[in-house]
Amino acid sequence: MRFAHVVPSASSAPRLIIVREGESTFVDELFPGAPRTLEELIGGGDELLDRVRDAQEGASWHPLGQPTFASAVLAPPVVLAVGLNYAAHSGELGLKTDATPTVFVLWPNSLTAHDATTSWPRSLSQSVDYEAELGVIIGRPAKDVAVEDALAHVWGYTVVNDITARDIQFSEAQWSRCKSFDGFTPTGPFVVTADEIPDPQDLHIWTVVDGHRVQDASTGQMVRSVAALISHLSRSVTLLPGTLISTGSPGGAGYSRDPQIFLRDRSTVTVGVDGIGELTTHCRILD
Repeated sequence: MRFAHVVPSASSAPRLIIVREGESTFVDELFPGAPRTLEELIGGGDELLDRVRDAQEGASWHPLGQPTFASAVLAPPVVLAVGLNYAAHSGELGLKTDATPTVFVLWPNSLTAHDATTSWPRSLSQSVDYEAELGVIIGRPAKDVAVEDALAHVWGYTVVNDITARDIQFSEAQWSRCKSFDGFTPTGPFVVTADEIPDPQDLHIWTVVDGHRVQDASTGQMVRSVAALISHLSRSVTLLPGTLISTGSPGGAGYSRDPQIFLRDRSTVTVGVDGIGELTTHCRILD
């Protein structure tokens, strides 16, 4: 199944929809007490998802059109990001791929939606970069999970653009601030349930900036698979339902190019993962 958060009107809160073949229906209209958000749906476990799946058959469907999307995740317990998880990206940044994953936290103010505008002051950074990433959403609590069991804890997948202020990244010892400006973590527009993605290591991932394809890779090139990341993270902390894990970006970042490509005022960047969706961000630099 494919879900998204949309904002029906300027004054309304996001609502969860099911999307299929260009049509959509509101989840909270399927039955009394039906969930309004993805977090509520995930919190209800497999039983609630099955009830939503069954109820959609009798739903009223409408053309999807061009809705105003909200972030694919609204209030995750935490957003965990993994750095240096593709060898090509590590090499182009001049950084070493460590024996264990590089993990940092993205701040909740950074979450934003498909087709939204992300802005930042020119005085703060003129080296803002793009990073296409596969987002993994946890469905069942995961603690001390074996690699072979890890994917059973995944609820679904989404697309993430891990936007990064490179000058700040290389001037500080931690990476959270440089990647957590307001609007620096676009997600969505869609969340696809895990049963729709048989192998998360067999997905085409890519980025287009101002009409030019700049990243083009496969999730099979990850240094550590989705299952390995979940297993590793679960050793030290219980991964709670709704947790978003951004699994790293392939090679082709703007920082490493000659000449370098950074996001400019009025740039448009689209990151995508085949089978999940395309996520577009509009950029504005404030003087």
